[in-house]
Formats: sequence, C-alpha cells, structure tokens
Amino acid sequence: MMCTPIRQVKRDMLAEGEWWLIPFMDFVDEFRQDKDLSIVQEPFDLDHDRFDGLLASTIESLCDELGLEPPAWVGGVQGLEEPWFVSETKHTKLLEIIKEECPVILRNRNILVSANFLDRV
Repeated sequence: MMCTPIRQVKRDMLAEGEWWLIPFMDFVDEFRQDKDLSIVQEPFDLDHDRFDGLLASTIESLCDELGLEPPAWVGGVQGLEEPWFVSETKHTKLLEIIKEECPVILRNRNILVSANFLDRV
C-alpha cells in the first residue's frame, strides 16, 4: 500500500469539509501500519491553524508511539490561541473530562481531544 504524503492528507482534509476526519484517520492508520517517515518529511503549508496543529501533534504522537524521531519541522508548528475541542461538544462535564485526559502532545498546542482519540479498532 502506498502511503499518502502529509501534504496531500491536509489538502484532502480541507477538501472534505465536515468529513475531514476520514482522510485524517486514514493517515493515522497508514502511518501506524507502514511506519514510513518519508510521508511526513515534507512540511505542509501552514494556512489552517487547527489542522496544522492537529497534524503536527499527531505526527509527534505517532512517532513517539512507534519509537521514531519526528521530523524537525513539526516542532515549529504553533499552538492555537484558543482551545479547540475537536469533538465540538458543548456539554460542560464532558469538556472538563476532555481537558483532564487529553494527551499532553495535543494539549500543548491547545488541541483538546479524548485520551483515545487516536485509538483505532
């Protein structure tokens, strides 16, 4: 299987609109399976703060999980000024749980997800 380069993943996420999570999770699955660092070596354009932070944090998380060295460019991707609850829930109690359990790598960029956000079946 040929892995999709991260630049294309981001373009696909932007093109998919409300269904952006499909190409995003396809990337997560492909990267975990193939452990191919070549698909993340070329940085994407920094033009969508939320997706930029999410993708950079995800690359860091997956590299950490797989024992790989993330590309240097991801460290230069800035965090968000305002927190982004990816689930877009408005339930106060759930927001508090997400804040507490969010993985540090994502929380460092103000991207707030549940602890199992990157888990796949």
